[in-house]
Amino acid sequence: MQNFQEQTITLAAICQVSYLVQKLARQGQSDEEALTTMLKSIMVVSPNHTLEVYGDDLNNIRAGLTMLVKHLGNGEHQKDPEITRYVVSLLSLERRLSKNNKQLQALGSRIEQCQRQLDHFTIESDTIIASLASIYSDIISPLGSPIQVAGNPEILKTSSNQHKIRALLLAGIRSAVLWRQVGGKRRSILFSRSKIVECAQQLLKQI
Repeated sequence: MQNFQEQTITLAAICQVSYLVQKLARQGQSDEEALTTMLKSIMVVSPNHTLEVYGDDLNNIRAGLTMLVKHLGNGEHQKDPEITRYVVSLLSLERRLSKNNKQLQALGSRIEQCQRQLDHFTIESDTIIASLASIYSDIISPLGSPIQVAGNPEILKTSSNQHKIRALLLAGIRSAVLWRQVGGKRRSILFSRSKIVECAQQLLKQI
């Protein structure tokens, strides 16, 4: 059961990234606390337990848990194919990453460099966000078809928004790595939907 809960938490985090990317691309803004949680998650490379990656607080992934219930549940909510596409694309890119030792090693060393930068800058600083964005562009993007982010062209032209979106996508890869490590499998999203939704609803009640 613990493993299943961890899978639900990490899948919710991937949903949260997808939601934040969409909001940023369309409106040029996002929930700053949720954004900070996802950026910080990239830097937690040796957690003692899954929730530690997200600041040891379910409230930090509330948006993701809500999106998970909305998208996998059988409720009246309109499903958003764009969110689904982002989630599927992130899981697909992570699978390619997991089979590429060279890129995995490069990813590890680049994240270490960013951790050293945190001695001088905050996680929300333009410097760190630009560094995380470049890791995504250099290491993750070349692994497969790039994720096409839809949104307002004027917003997407702005370099600060581009950097935030790429940094968020890197956070999505981080959560996808974790999801696989705690036993997440793509078929379980298809065959255990109701269990995942039920678990997400229980977690939301704890907030």
